[in-house]
Formats: sequence, C-alpha cells, structure tokens
Amino acid sequence: LSICSRTVEPLEYYRRFLKENCRPDGRELGEFRTTTVNIGKCLCSITTADGSALVKLGNTTVICGVKAELAAPAVDSANKGYIVPNVELPSLCAERFRSGPPGEEAQAASQFIADVIENSQMIVKEDLCIASGKLAWVLYCDIICLDYDGNLLDASVFALLAALKNVQLPLVTINEESGLSEVNLKQKNPLIIRKHPVATSFAIFDDTLLIVDPTAEEEDLATGTVTIVTDEEGRLCSVHKPGGSPLTGAKLQDCITRAITRHKEVKKLIDKVIKSITPK
Repeated sequence: LSICSRTVEPLEYYRRFLKENCRPDGRELGEFRTTTVNIGKCLCSITTADGSALVKLGNTTVICGVKAELAAPAVDSANKGYIVPNVELPSLCAERFRSGPPGEEAQAASQFIADVIENSQMIVKEDLCIASGKLAWVLYCDIICLDYDGNLLDASVFALLAALKNVQLPLVTINEESGLSEVNLKQKNPLIIRKHPVATSFAIFDDTLLIVDPTAEEEDLATGTVTIVTDEEGRLCSVHKPGGSPLTGAKLQDCITRAITRHKEVKKLIDKVIKSITPK
C-alpha cells in the first residue's frame, strides 16, 4: 500500500485495512491506543492548581487543572456549590484550530463535560456547600489539549476524573462572631467523588463498521461518531452522538458492553497511579 494512495484516496486506503480487521497504525478495530496518566505534583507546569492530571491517549495529550475558590451560593441553590468546566483547543495543539475565542468544537466539548458531571453525579454540588446561603466551593476545571490526534472526549473525561481525585480542599469554617470565613490550610480533605465516569468513543465507518478510540484522521473519514459514558456500576451516564450515521440497537448495545470493559481498564490505571503517589 503506497503512501500516495493514502494521500490521494484516504478512505479507500483505510477500507483496504478495515477489510482485514485492522487499521493503518497496526491496531485491531476494538483496540485502544497506549494510555498513560500522570497525577498531581509530577506536573510542575501547574503547581498552582489544587488538583491536576495529564493524560495521553496515543498522541492525543490533555492536561486538566482544577482550581478551588470560595463564593456565595446562588440564591435559588443556597445549599450547592459550583463546577465550571472549560475545554480549550489552542492553535498549538493542531493546525485545524485557530487562536482567539473558543471555537465550535471546544464549546461542544465543554458542554459535553458539563453534561457528564451532571448526569453521572460524580460530584454532588451539595457536597461543595460550606454554609447554606453563605459560602460554597467553586471548582474551575480547565482542560487544555496540548496535542490533538482525535478522541478528545475520552482523554478529557479521563483527565478531569484524575485531576478531581487529586484535589485536597482545606477546612473552611465561618466565625460566628465576625461572620468571616476562616481557612485552615493545615487540615485538608480529599474531594468527595461519588461516581467515576469514563468515556469510550467510537467512529462509524461506511455506516456499519465500528472502530474504537479513533485518531483525528479516522474521525475525519468516519460517517459518524458516538461516545458512551459509564460508571463503575456499569450504569449508562451519557450517550453522545452528534449526527452522522444512525446506530442499530444491537450496535449501540455492543458499544455499551465495550465501554463497560474499558471503564475497568481506566479505573485500574487511575487507582494504580494514585497508589504510587500516596505517601506510605
């Protein structure tokens, strides 16, 4: 197979591989790229964050920093804190992105992350309340893509979960006499993570064939994509399908089954890394 055919007829080039149940990068159709995660202090670039993680999914590299700040709760949600996710796709991560305000893809990714947080109940906003109607935590979750080669959503959800598991919040009390908040930096507690959502994305080729963990090239050639989010109980938290080829019920069930298996792999990887950085 010549490089020329990949450049001139990329879809035909891919089809030749797919017929043999493999892909140009050597992976099988259901095989993920090598996945790595670094958590916390090993990321000297964002030591100012209260929690941080860097995830690599093949060449796709995403960093997440979580910053915790204090604020007054909203009037209609007096006993709730806030979680504010933001996905950035800077021009340095791929030629397709431009400097300036967030593009459509970054905005869609930010909304997807917000939906995952809400639907999975990974963090219950009531847990972020310090004093009802007076004080609550705001978690700013900045997810920045450093290198884009497809499957941004899986890498972003993974980085977010890993960074949140790294967050330690100081003890905050309100002085009854002065009414002012007092922060005890010596006494910190981990964030309460109620659920552990993991995203698994598929590209659909020629309306029928499913391949997992697509590269940027595979996403461009695909007739559609679908992302399944599950938690540790195998519960379906979200199905994200932005148009494209329809999926039969059987194909969707196949995706969910694979997503549940992938969840176990990702959770195992996070637990292993957290164990390695936890003081003995």
